[in-house]
Amino acid sequence: MSSALSAISTPAAKPAGRNVPYVNFPAQYAEERTDILACVEDVFSRGEFIGGALIDQLEAELAELCGTRHAVTLNSGTDALILAMKVLGIKPGDEVITPPNSFLASAASIALIGARPVFVDVKPDQNIDPAAVEAAITPRTVAIMPVHLTGRMADMTAIRAIAGRHGLLVIEDAAQSIGSSFDGMPAGAAGDIGCFSAHPLKNLNAAGDAGFVTLNDDEMAARLRRLRNHGMINRDTALEFGYVSRLDTLQAAILRMRLRRLGSVTARRRHNAERYRRLLRRREVFAPPCQAAEFNTFHTFVIQADRRDKLREHLLARGVQTSVHYPVPIHLQPAAAHLGHRKGDFPTVERQAERILSLPINQFISDADIDYVAGIVDEFYGERR
Repeated sequence: MSSALSAISTPAAKPAGRNVPYVNFPAQYAEERTDILACVEDVFSRGEFIGGALIDQLEAELAELCGTRHAVTLNSGTDALILAMKVLGIKPGDEVITPPNSFLASAASIALIGARPVFVDVKPDQNIDPAAVEAAITPRTVAIMPVHLTGRMADMTAIRAIAGRHGLLVIEDAAQSIGSSFDGMPAGAAGDIGCFSAHPLKNLNAAGDAGFVTLNDDEMAARLRRLRNHGMINRDTALEFGYVSRLDTLQAAILRMRLRRLGSVTARRRHNAERYRRLLRRREVFAPPCQAAEFNTFHTFVIQADRRDKLREHLLARGVQTSVHYPVPIHLQPAAAHLGHRKGDFPTVERQAERILSLPINQFISDADIDYVAGIVDEFYGERR
């Protein structure tokens, strides 16, 4: 799910020459400084720091973008997953099928409500394999949680069909896929409920933690709004014990401002990805192609490369920052030891974990920098541009 800032750790090396950052928050601030200060002025002048009109407006705009009746803002993508499963009625002992190559929060959210994450392998594009999903269904299975990894949606046509045949819920972990679509279905509207993160590293990013849920069910949306605020219906009455998972109004103001720029951010990232694809033609490097049915928003641009760690060191030595999303699959994490998995259980995931490398694709990287990065990759494999 979420890409924590720590995921951008780089090997110890001394960069020389050109500097190509993986993310570029200073450039974003320079572009938005006037608008950000206006957001601060607006929120402080209103004196509405929790709730209020800005939250309502953001939720309406997010619902419109995702093609759902409701969007409910929360304080993180992890809370979006946990509270979504709570209102769907998922209980301790239930099984939820999901891939093990996501960020920890995907499986952790299942475990935190007492259910059991059931892992299945993925396809070459890193997204969940529908055939593996169907093979993993048991009488205890209640839901499928596909993760739209890297900004590319999973095959929701196949997953919806499987869910329909077996009477299962579909929970979209759409943390990385705001604005993406598959077969005309927007991320967040292709399942029973969609869960998003607006962490600072996301394409639509807050200045801190933030998340939201998209759905069409009126009663569940109302309950989500109660649960994020202690289960209260007014200042003095709680229908049930809830949580504190409200989105700060200042973050809502920033997200509304950035939502207006999301189209151009997506267009630039797609341009950057296409440029990388044209340049990275070596047999040692695989970049999963986009299919006709999908609109990929490229939260990350992930290649699968021979001698990944050495390539990463080579890039850093020439000033190019990269990341790995994610080097240790969830089923091999100490936290998942109780699930009883061992190395070799999910060979595609494990093989990809040794090869995946996220190249800089943020909207501020220039064409010249992309050419430079691609040239270094060629240099590493023995061909200078």
